[in-house]
Amino acid sequence: MSDNELNAFILRALEEDTGDGDHSSLASIPASATGRARLLIKEKGIMAGIRVAPVIFRLTDPSLKTEILIEDGRHVSPGDIALTVEGKVQSILRAERLVLNIMQRMSGIATSTAQYVEKVKDTKARITDTRKTTPGMRALEKEAVRIGGGINHRMGLYDMIMLKDNHTDYAGGITEAIARTRDYLRKNGLNLKIEVESRNLKEVKEILEAGGADRIMLDNFSVPMTAEAVKMIGDRCETESSGGITLANVRDYALCGVGFISIGALTHHINSLDMSLKAF
Repeated sequence: MSDNELNAFILRALEEDTGDGDHSSLASIPASATGRARLLIKEKGIMAGIRVAPVIFRLTDPSLKTEILIEDGRHVSPGDIALTVEGKVQSILRAERLVLNIMQRMSGIATSTAQYVEKVKDTKARITDTRKTTPGMRALEKEAVRIGGGINHRMGLYDMIMLKDNHTDYAGGITEAIARTRDYLRKNGLNLKIEVESRNLKEVKEILEAGGADRIMLDNFSVPMTAEAVKMIGDRCETESSGGITLANVRDYALCGVGFISIGALTHHINSLDMSLKAF
């Protein structure tokens, strides 16, 4: 997300939250009142999104002064202070919820990602995200995955070909879908990797026979089926496991030799990291 895109996102979010005014603060806090607040960590995890907080405070009120005490990617524990902010109280209160919403969500994603990465750290598998993200927050959520030690799959529909079951079914089959895709890329001068989803070993064989795939996704395969598929594919293209993968079984899949393990839950089934912004 570029600086301009981030600024635009934050301004829209502030407008969504504020409407015609933060009447709670306007009613109870004098406009001239100043104060300080600190971001208190209340749960163990990985810090993510701290770089966004000063931007939120600045766009809310350029006179607010922010000091970052813990950088993104650092392990945090209850009682840690991640940042302090000083200035007009009305402005601090207006920015408070947006800061927390973004940082809690991003830190939760980074923390979860780090747990998966730890499980497979001595294997060749790399933990990757999916497009199952919150509309408008994709870039930030995928940034949080990277902070947690994972990698990004594709940012959207535009930067990689992903032929899933619906694509191949509508196209008339896997072989036809791949052939049409290769022709499309050639005609349009596009250099995009092609990933094809397989639902069983028969489809893996068909993808290999069709040729042209850079990666085969093994969707909802059992661990034994995954091991067999990886052996069948060899070094002819990349392999990716997806579907039904949890912290309890991710290592089993990694030990099959797959190169990538994609986990939608990283960004769509989130436990936000607990933190709060408190006056001091």
